Amino acid sequence: MPGIDKLPIEETLEDSPQTRSLLGVFEEDAAAISNYVNQLFQAMHRVYDAQNELSAATHLTSKLLKEYEKQHFPLGGDDEVMNSTLQQFAKVIDELSSCHAVLSTQLADAMMFPITQFKERDLKEILTLKEVFQIASNDHDAAIIRYSRLSKRRENEKIKAEVTEDVYTSRKKQHQTMMHYFCALNTLQYKKKIAVLEPLLGYMQAQISFFKMGSENLTEQLEEFLTNIGTSVQNVRREMECEIENMQQTIEDLEVASDPLYLPDPDPAKFPVHRNLTRKAGYLNARNKTGLVSSSWERQFYFTQGGNLMSQARGDVAGGLVMDIDNCSVMAVDCEDRRYCFQITSFDGKKSSILQAESKKDYEEWICTINNISKQIYLSENPEEIAARVNQSALEAVTPSPSFQQRHESMRPTVQSRPPAARTSSTGSLGSESAALSALSLDSLVAPDTPIQFDIISPVSEDLPGQAKSSGQSGRRTNPFGETGGSKSETEDSILHQLFIVRFLGSMEVKSDESPDVVYETMRQILAARAIHNIFRMTESHLLVTCDCLKLIDPQTQVTRLRFPLPSVVLYATHQENKRLFGFVLRTSGGRADSRQTSICYIFESNNEGEKICDSVGLAKQIAFHAELVRISLGDSISL
Repeated sequence: MPGIDKLPIEETLEDSPQTRSLLGVFEEDAAAISNYVNQLFQAMHRVYDAQNELSAATHLTSKLLKEYEKQHFPLGGDDEVMNSTLQQFAKVIDELSSCHAVLSTQLADAMMFPITQFKERDLKEILTLKEVFQIASNDHDAAIIRYSRLSKRRENEKIKAEVTEDVYTSRKKQHQTMMHYFCALNTLQYKKKIAVLEPLLGYMQAQISFFKMGSENLTEQLEEFLTNIGTSVQNVRREMECEIENMQQTIEDLEVASDPLYLPDPDPAKFPVHRNLTRKAGYLNARNKTGLVSSSWERQFYFTQGGNLMSQARGDVAGGLVMDIDNCSVMAVDCEDRRYCFQITSFDGKKSSILQAESKKDYEEWICTINNISKQIYLSENPEEIAARVNQSALEAVTPSPSFQQRHESMRPTVQSRPPAARTSSTGSLGSESAALSALSLDSLVAPDTPIQFDIISPVSEDLPGQAKSSGQSGRRTNPFGETGGSKSETEDSILHQLFIVRFLGSMEVKSDESPDVVYETMRQILAARAIHNIFRMTESHLLVTCDCLKLIDPQTQVTRLRFPLPSVVLYATHQENKRLFGFVLRTSGGRADSRQTSICYIFESNNEGEKICDSVGLAKQIAFHAELVRISLGDSISL
C-alpha cells in the first residue's frame, strides 16, 4: 500500500495557517469517510437482514413440506410418490436451513461487528474531538485578545496575572486537544482501510464456510436424487405442454362446433330432440309466487336423480329436492306470456312447479325425460334403450289426424238415437262380458287410421232429438255443488256430487264398446300420438260426477265445457299400470243423414284418482238404475 498521509503533531503548538489548512483537508476526508461508511453499513445490514429472512424462510419452507401429507386436497391428495418426494426435500432443506442459520451468525460476528464498531466508536470519536478542539481554539483566541488589551500605563498586577493564567491554560488545552485530534485523524487513515476490508473478509469467509457445509450435505446420493427429480419435472413439463396443446385444439374444435349453440334457441333441424332420455340437467327458470297475483322467476340449475327432480343454486355444493317425479304428470302451460313453459304435478296433486326452458329443444326434452321417468323406465338396466323401444313402438302404432277440421267432421254425431242396454262388469264397464272379445285383434277395436281429437270438442254439446237442452249445457256458468239461488238445475236433485281434477288427453272414435281393451288401446294410441307429434299441452278441468251426467267444468269461470249424459256412458276403465289414466266410452246416436251409432272414447289424466273416478261413475250408474226401477214400479202402481 502507498504511504499514509499524516498531520504534523510537532506543529500543533505553533498552529500556523498551513497547519490549519492541512487540518481542513483531513477533516474533509473524515466527513467523506463517514458518509461512505454509512452507505456501506446500510448495504451490509441489508445483506445481513436478507440472510436472516432467508434462514427463516428456508426453515418455514421445510416445515410446510413436512405438513404436505397432512393437507386435505380435494384432488390428488393421496399421491404417495409426491408425499415421499416432498419429505425428502424437506429433510434436505432443513439441513440447508441450519447452514443458513450458521451463516447468519458468522455474518453478524465477522461482517457487521467490525463496521458497526468503526461507525459507532471511531467516527463518533473524531466528531467529539473536533468539537472539543473547536471550543479550545475559541477559548485560546479569546484569552489572547484579553491579554493584548492590557494597558502599559496603568498596570494592574492582579489583572495581568489573571489574564496571563488564562492564556496559559487555554493554550495548553488547545495544544493538548489539537495533538489528540491530529492523532485521531492520522489513525483514521489506517482505520478506514481496516473498516472496509475486515467486514468484506468476514463476509467472504462466512460464505466459503457456508458453501463447504452445503457441499458436505449435498452428497452423491442427493445429487442422484436431484437428477431423478429434474428428469421427472421435465417429463411433467412435456406432459403439460402436450395437454395444453390438446386443450387448445379442443377449445378451437368446440368453438366451431358450439357456434350454433350460442343462440338461445338453436335450429332443431341441426340439433334434433332426444326423446329417449331418462336423465336431464340444465338451467331452467322457476316461477315463485310472491303474492296473490304477483310472481317472480329465478334461474337455477335443475337435474334429475333417479325418480327425483333436484335444483342447485350457483355456488352450492349439492342440490336440493324439488319433488318426487315418479308417477307425476307434466304438461305444457301458458304462463305470463312466456315461451316454453311446462308444469310438473306430483302424483298426489299436492305439489306442482312451473318451469321455463331456454329453447324449444330443451323444452321438449325436459317434458319427454320427465314423462319417461314418471313411467319408472329409469329402474331398468338399459333405460334409454327401453325408452327408445317404447317410442318406436308408438311410432309404428299410430298416426293422428293431420288437421283439426278432419277430426271435427269425423266426430260429428247424427240425430237418431239408440237406447243403451244396461250392463255391469267388474272392470267398470256396463253389460255382460263376452269371451269372444278377448280374441279380437286391435284393429277390430280401434281402426289404425282413426283421427284423434286433442281439443275439447264434443258432439254431446249439440241438441239431440227428443232431448231438451238443460241449464247445465256447455256455455252455462255452473255451480258444481248445485248451490245456486235461481232456477233449479238438473244436478240439484242428484244424490251424488263428486268433483275431481282431470286433464283431457284426447278422444277418438272406436269400433267396439264391449271390452275395456278398447279403453286401453285408445290410451296407448293417444299417448303415443302426443309423444310423436310433440303435443304436450293439456287442458285442466273439474270433472263433476252426478246421477244424471258427467260434466267438464272450467275451474276458473265455472262454465260447463262438456256434458256427457250418464246413460250414454257405456264403458269406463283405468289404466292397468298407471292408475292416473282413465277413460270412458260414450255411445251417441247418428244424425238425420246417418242412422248408425257412434262410440267415442275419451281419455283423461287425474291426480292418481283414476280408480276413484271409475268407482264414482259406477256408483252413479247404480243409483240411476235403482231410481229408474223405483220410477217404473211407481208408474205400474198408478196404472193399476
